[in-house]
Amino acid sequence: MQRPRYNTEMTVGIESMLGRTFSELHLDAEGASRHALRERYRLALTGPAPLPISRRNQDGGVTKFAQRRPDGLEIESVIIPMWRAGSRWTTLCVSSQVGCAMGCTFCETAQLGRLADLSAAEIVGQVVAARHEFGADVRNVVFMGMGEPMDNFENVVQAVRVMTDPMGLSMGMGRITISTVGRIDGIRKLAGLGWRRINLAVSLNAPNDEIRSQIMPINRAEPMAALREALLAYPLRSCQFFMIEYVLIPGVNDAPAHARELAEFLRPVKCCVNVIPYNPRLNSPWPAPTEDQVVGFLTTLQDADQFCKRRITKGRDFMAACGQLGNRALLRRNRSASSLDQSDTSLPVLANSIQPL
Repeated sequence: MQRPRYNTEMTVGIESMLGRTFSELHLDAEGASRHALRERYRLALTGPAPLPISRRNQDGGVTKFAQRRPDGLEIESVIIPMWRAGSRWTTLCVSSQVGCAMGCTFCETAQLGRLADLSAAEIVGQVVAARHEFGADVRNVVFMGMGEPMDNFENVVQAVRVMTDPMGLSMGMGRITISTVGRIDGIRKLAGLGWRRINLAVSLNAPNDEIRSQIMPINRAEPMAALREALLAYPLRSCQFFMIEYVLIPGVNDAPAHARELAEFLRPVKCCVNVIPYNPRLNSPWPAPTEDQVVGFLTTLQDADQFCKRRITKGRDFMAACGQLGNRALLRRNRSASSLDQSDTSLPVLANSIQPL
């Protein structure tokens, strides 16, 4: 049977989905094509998207905004203006969960614990909100906000399908990056999808198992050697490489010996190390690194023939930088929920719990 051809004038109306259900979207198609398209996006577009509730801006143009779900939980996202060699574009950092269960000691989001998985509509809704509520011309999307994407795999995959489909947001797959703490099963499942153009980033943050297990509990179950094997088995294109994220924490993983050990560990992996100066969480035991510490670590990596670059710090002064997402009201709410009787599985809705970012 010949596959039905969609009318080129057909619009899915995804970008008008905020506050609307799938049944309200305009589909200018008939018969089998309409039915196929309806089924294709049914899961992604069912239910109202969260509403923007607050925003914070930095002079450099960084915008952190939150959206409130019907249960009162907040989804945080960050709009990041980028420029290089006269070219300008916008990257959107999206969340895949509210909170996170990974427990990384340097991360603000980890202090919340895992509160909720986001639906595909809530993930796509962050892109829609950035475009429509804040006028951002989003070119790249990075899953580097709240949550571990591999722990919400099905919804993340469905969201990516909507983002990249010509009938959806029509973004190029190469414009999307999924970041993981190193969930090996998730990396294997992503490889099995055959998405050769999507980018994969791995949050490593240590040169050896001893240090990584101290700051990233996931390493105790899935150590670095096993993670490296999963990366070596991942099907990269000839022009593609992994992004290895390395949060540089003073006194923890920033010594020259650490840089050399890291370069040696990554020798067989086709990758770029993205050195991220630590952005202190609230009540952090560590300060941000000095400029000399950052430059020294990068220089040692380069001397060890490791391809690397530095992430420019943006949004640190209002908790919008890497590792800083997570509203304090959510932490208070989570602690209140944990003190409830175990038979009550509902989260309390606190009056005025939604605070400005």
